[in-house]
Amino acid sequence: MPLRRLALHEFEKLAQGIERPEGVAVSGDGRPFAAWHRGAVGELLPGGGWKPHGTPQGAPNGLAFDHDGTILIANFGIFDGTLGPLERFDPATGRRETLVAEIEGRALTSCNVVVVGRDGTIWCSHSTWAPTWPDALDCRDDGFIFVRRTDGTVEIVARGLRFPNGIALDADEKWMYVTQTSCGDVLRMPVLPGGRLGPAEPYGPRLGFVLRFKINPKLKLPGFITRHLGYTDGIAFDAEGNLWTTLPAAHKLVAITPQGKVFTIAHDPSGRLIRSPTNVAWGGDDLCDLYVGDLDTDYVLKARSPVPGQPTVAQARFRAAAGS
Repeated sequence: MPLRRLALHEFEKLAQGIERPEGVAVSGDGRPFAAWHRGAVGELLPGGGWKPHGTPQGAPNGLAFDHDGTILIANFGIFDGTLGPLERFDPATGRRETLVAEIEGRALTSCNVVVVGRDGTIWCSHSTWAPTWPDALDCRDDGFIFVRRTDGTVEIVARGLRFPNGIALDADEKWMYVTQTSCGDVLRMPVLPGGRLGPAEPYGPRLGFVLRFKINPKLKLPGFITRHLGYTDGIAFDAEGNLWTTLPAAHKLVAITPQGKVFTIAHDPSGRLIRSPTNVAWGGDDLCDLYVGDLDTDYVLKARSPVPGQPTVAQARFRAAAGS
C-alpha cells in the first residue's frame, strides 16, 4: 500500500480535555491509551471521550504495552523539575510501580520513550541530565539508552546521544532506531545478543535544521521558518517498513522510506490542529487507525492511515492467541 498525504480535515479530535497527551499506545485487544499529565494514562473511549487512570506523579511520556497487558511509562519528570523513572502501570487495578529509578548511582530524571522486545527486554531512552529540558537542546551529548532485561539487570547500552527521544525496533528486531532531537536526525544501532547495542550509524537524511543553543519552547515562529525545523521526536514503523517520525516544531508527520527518502504524511503550517506532534500508534482491526499524541494540546488526533502499522509485541501476541 503506497503512502499518501493526509489532509487536515481527515483528522478528528479525541479525548478533549486531557493534558499533555505526548505518548500514545494501543493494547493487544485494541484499546487506545494516551499519556495524561495529571495522572498516569487516559483510555480513549468509543465516541471520542476518555477515562482517566492514576494519580499525579511526574510527567508520563512515552507508553508501551508489555506482554502482560500492563503499560510501561517513561516518566519525563524533568518537565516538572522532578524525578523521571521508568514505571509500570496496570489500568485494570490502578497499581503503579517503579521499575528503574536510578542508574550508575544517579536518579533518572528524563525517561522519554520506552519499547519492549519479543523476548521481554525493555528499552528506554533517557534524554539528558540537564537541569531543565530546554537547556539540553543545545546539542549536548549526555543522553543515553538503557535496558532492563528479563532477569532484572539494568545497563546503559548506548551513550553520548544528543537528546535521544523516540526509539523503535524494526520488525525483525535486528536494529534499534533513535531520534536525536537536538540534531534533527535519526540513528540506528544493531541489536546484539544479551540486550546490547552496537555502534550507531545515521539513518536517512537530517529532517530539518536545529538551533545550537537553548531555545524557548513557547516561542511562536512563523510558518516559513517552522516548516524547515528538525527536532525529531517519536518514531514508529508501519507494516511496509516506513519509519514514521514526528517533527513537533514543524507541525509535521513524515516517514523515512526503506530507500531513505522522506515523505510528508501531514503538515499543519499554522499549528492550529497538528500543533506539536510527538508520537504515533496504530490500532483497529486492520491496524489503520492512526493515533497522534501531542505535547502541546488537550486532545489526541485520529485519522485513517494509508498504511497499516507494524504490530507491536502486545498486538502480535494477542492476534496469535486469538487465531490459535
